[in-house]
Amino acid sequence: MSSDSSSTPPAPQPSLPPPSAGSSDTVHNGHMSIPLRTLAPVRLQRVPLLRLELRDVSSSGSCAFLRLVHASTILQNAVEMVVTLLYSDLDKHCIPPTRSVTLVLRSMEGVAYTTGSELDDDHKEIHLSTDYINHTPETRQKEEIQGVIVHEMVHCWQHNAFGTAPGGLIEGIADWVRLKAGFAPPHWKRVADKDWDAGYERTGYFLEWMEKAHGEDIVRKINEGLRGCKYDEKTFWQSCCGKSVGDLWEEYKGSLSENQNS
Repeated sequence: MSSDSSSTPPAPQPSLPPPSAGSSDTVHNGHMSIPLRTLAPVRLQRVPLLRLELRDVSSSGSCAFLRLVHASTILQNAVEMVVTLLYSDLDKHCIPPTRSVTLVLRSMEGVAYTTGSELDDDHKEIHLSTDYINHTPETRQKEEIQGVIVHEMVHCWQHNAFGTAPGGLIEGIADWVRLKAGFAPPHWKRVADKDWDAGYERTGYFLEWMEKAHGEDIVRKINEGLRGCKYDEKTFWQSCCGKSVGDLWEEYKGSLSENQNS
């Protein structure tokens, strides 16, 4: 869930629905669906400072986090996944100058959100709900923590056309990275029951399909196209893909129908 850099963060909304207790994970095994080794590794000129803030160390959600993951490892791995998937083969000046990322574990509604800190927008905060962790089935907690952090880490490094890009595209890119990183939860489905910019996994799977139709670097091109300029739907998609996003969405819906009928 993305946010602006105001000092008063918005009310957090779920980045994704909680997984059901009876679900079996057939989507991933916690590994990259496209291995990072197939992409040129990205080395940041300035390694961001990574922080952890625990508002209630005794809460069940905090205890689960501390038991299941190593904070420095999970944050560093998320940074590496995100910058490699979004900036491989691009000049380093394309990468936002994020100087620090603080993971804040606290009790709140929803799942997570990302915002700029009180210092400035180059310092990011990821707020993750310990209540959400606690209510996630124990068999899913570790991979759900990893997946949500990867999703939110994208918001620390992606471009957004000075805030003019559709929110659904921003969230879709974040879930595309989560998907490529191997942390798609079992309840995700490839469906086109809403518009292309419905966001999250709907747009994430649309972007995955676009890789096959327009090249494996298409999401990097989309993210780069959102750097340093305002978003104009017609010119943006024509420049990226030579087609309107409406036409691309119709093609994607057609591919889903073909797969269902085959």
